[in-house]
Amino acid sequence: MKIQKLLLTMVLLLMPVSPVFAADVVDSGHTAWIITATALVMMMTPAGLALFYSGMSRYKNLLNTFAMTFVSYCLASVIWVMWGYTLAFGTDQGGVIGSFEYLFLNGIDVNSVFGAIPTYVFVLFQLTFAGITVALVLGSVVDRMKFSSWIVFAALWLTFIYCPIAHWVWGGGWMGEMGALDFAGGNVVHINAGVAGLVLALVLGKRKGYGRDAMFPSSVTLTALGAALLWFGWFGFNAGSQLAADGVAGSAFLVTNTSAAMGALAWMFAEWFFTKRPTVLGIASGVVAGLVAITPGAGFVNLPASLIIGLAAGLLGYFSVSTLKLKMGYDDSLDAFGVHGLCGIWGALATGLFASPAISGASGLFYGNPKQVWIQFVSIVATIAFSAVGTLMVVLVTKFVTGGLRVELEQEVEGLDSALHGERAFEIG
Repeated sequence: MKIQKLLLTMVLLLMPVSPVFAADVVDSGHTAWIITATALVMMMTPAGLALFYSGMSRYKNLLNTFAMTFVSYCLASVIWVMWGYTLAFGTDQGGVIGSFEYLFLNGIDVNSVFGAIPTYVFVLFQLTFAGITVALVLGSVVDRMKFSSWIVFAALWLTFIYCPIAHWVWGGGWMGEMGALDFAGGNVVHINAGVAGLVLALVLGKRKGYGRDAMFPSSVTLTALGAALLWFGWFGFNAGSQLAADGVAGSAFLVTNTSAAMGALAWMFAEWFFTKRPTVLGIASGVVAGLVAITPGAGFVNLPASLIIGLAAGLLGYFSVSTLKLKMGYDDSLDAFGVHGLCGIWGALATGLFASPAISGASGLFYGNPKQVWIQFVSIVATIAFSAVGTLMVVLVTKFVTGGLRVELEQEVEGLDSALHGERAFEIG
């Protein structure tokens, strides 16, 4: 009997291990794709978003907008590897925040694996999301916020607002456990940034001359180029969020492109109908609206749904910018709330409606799961509430630390490129 057990043990030890029971192993194909996707998303902030926002700002503030975008990504890059990653993806603490086990990426090395990719690659991929999210916020406050105040605000906001919400959804927190669907950042990125931008804009107040003086974009050409780069980079943003080179990533790629195109067409035709002029700025804005709306559901919805999501996003974006903002009277400089906040809310709700089990197993209302709409609604309300209240607290702390948020009136009139940076983007005259 002992000999039989010994032989059986030897046979089991010599048998090849099934991949199902094996430890996580790096897959070179998946890794290559996520490294590429990371580079694409990185390009979205200091290239795509910087051009998109700077072109919409006034000529005298173009370089200041570039600088704020650049420094946002730089701050995120440092904060994320020091303490941001562990707060978002460390071991769950009561569903609210991660532990400090990965502080300064402690415990992670070249042999660490996350799923089928090196952990370092996952860290970098998530870093790019943090970088673009905080940069999106500044779209609401360009032309009037102190550069020093923005730096303090961005650092605090990343730590105390972005990281907790990222943990709630993707890091093992309560929102993900509840079953909320957010494939690539509807709640974490767009609703969060849009609401934060609105709060910051309301505290700062309107730009001098807002509603009275013409405030023309410095370069629609730069904005259109920025939108094209955002569109290109968004394929890494959405398809990369599958963390694998597979069919779901391919589907996310497809619906992302389709929703962006539908958003652009919807905005263009709405503008054409109401103003008789289809502008390049409108087309570019429609692209971004469609991209924002598809983000939470990119890995859950099918092609027909992406057409509807993009169409509605283009119309919602257009009316939020052309009508809602004017009636409400707030000065959201570059429409961060109108495009990212509102279209992000639509996209999160639409995911609850259109999530198809044929894509990645999740079902929405139209596939027999009405509960998912309620879950999405709860996640949206919680994100709005936390972002609004938390951002207000961060704003008050920033105001105290820096002695004020807003530039001097003379600097605002002169232009922040010259007054704060001693530079000019264009030679006039």
